[in-house]
Amino acid sequence: MSTQTNLLRPGGTRRSTIDDVPTIPTRAIKGIVLLLCCALVIIPFIGVISTSIASQAHVTNSGGFVLWPDGINLASYKSIFNGGVVQRALVVSIVITTGGTLISLAGSTMLAYALSRSGTFGQKPMLLIVLFSVLFSPGLIPNYLVVKEFGLLDSLLALILPTAINGFNVIVLRAFFMGIPESVTDSARIDGAGDFRIFWSIVLPLSRAVLAVVGLFYAVGYWNAFFNAMLYINDTAKWPLQLVLRTYVINNTELSGGDLGGASADQLPPQESIQMAILVVSLVPILIVYPFLQRHFAKGMLTGAVKG
Repeated sequence: MSTQTNLLRPGGTRRSTIDDVPTIPTRAIKGIVLLLCCALVIIPFIGVISTSIASQAHVTNSGGFVLWPDGINLASYKSIFNGGVVQRALVVSIVITTGGTLISLAGSTMLAYALSRSGTFGQKPMLLIVLFSVLFSPGLIPNYLVVKEFGLLDSLLALILPTAINGFNVIVLRAFFMGIPESVTDSARIDGAGDFRIFWSIVLPLSRAVLAVVGLFYAVGYWNAFFNAMLYINDTAKWPLQLVLRTYVINNTELSGGDLGGASADQLPPQESIQMAILVVSLVPILIVYPFLQRHFAKGMLTGAVKG
C-alpha cells in the first residue's frame, strides 16, 4: 500500500518510474528524431568525402557538392600532397600537436600532483592562481605583448607555450590524484621511494584513464587552434593546417598551382574537390586517435563525480 502511495502525485496521478516501458508510438517518435539527428550529421560528412573523390565533370555538373560520387578520383588528394602549402601545414600541425600535448601533459600532471599532496610549499596560493585562471583570462592585447616581449613571434613555440597549462585540466587531474589512497604512496615512501619515483612509478600508471582524456583535450585543442597562429605567425611556411583550412576553405581563397607544389592550372582538380580534401585531412587524425582512447574516456570523465 505504501508503494502505491509513493507512486502517486499530490493530484492523484501516477508518477513515471524507471521501470515504465514506453509505448510503441513513443518509441517510434524517438527513433525518427534520432534518425533525423544522425542524418543531419552524416549526410554533410558523406557529401564532403564524396566531393573530394568525385570526378571533375561530376563536381561541375553537381554545382560543387556531390552527395554520391560516380567513381573514385584521388586527384585532389594527390595535388594537396604534392609538396605544397597543405602538406607543409600538415607537418606543422603534427609537430605542434605532438609536442604541445607532451609539454602540456607533463606540466599539468606535475602541477596537479603537487597541488593534490598536503603540505606542499605554496599549495593554497598556487591553487588559487589556477582557479583564477579558470574564471578569468587575459585580454588579446596583453597576450600579444607577452608573446612579443619573449621573442616568440613567428615561432612555433608561440602556438604552444601560451596555452601549455589549462586550469580546468589541472583541476581534473588534481581531483583524480586526491582519490588515490595515501596508504599506497605512504607504503612506497616507507620502502625508500622519493616523490619523483612515487609520481612516475605509482601515480602515473594508476592514472591512465584521466591522462588519456586530458591528453585528448589538449591534442584536440592544439590540432584545431588557428586564432593564435593568425595573430603570432606571419610566415606562411609556418602556418598550421587549421589556418590553411580557414584561409582556403572558409574564406574561399583559390589555391593556385604554386600553392600545390607547382602544378599547372589546367592539371588542377576543381577547387571544391581540393577544399573538401583539405577538410577531410583535417578530420582524419582525430578520428583515428579517438577510438583508441574511447575506453578510457567515460572513466576519465567521471573523475570526481562519484564519492564513496
